[in-house]
Amino acid sequence: MPLTTQIQVVWTVVVMIIFLAIVFWAWSGRRKESFDEAANIPLEEENFLQEEIKSTEVNKENSNA
Repeated sequence: MPLTTQIQVVWTVVVMIIFLAIVFWAWSGRRKESFDEAANIPLEEENFLQEEIKSTEVNKENSNA
């Protein structure tokens, strides 16, 4: 087997092992809480923006009164 083919095989195996390690890390139970918090960040920002809009509207109404 030529050297380039051996390098390709080794590289494929290394990349597959790295990929599987990342998958197991991402699906491990220890990371669930951290990922749940990260998943809720857009929702928290949306709530913050809605509250900001409401407070801006209230401020405009109070300044017009």
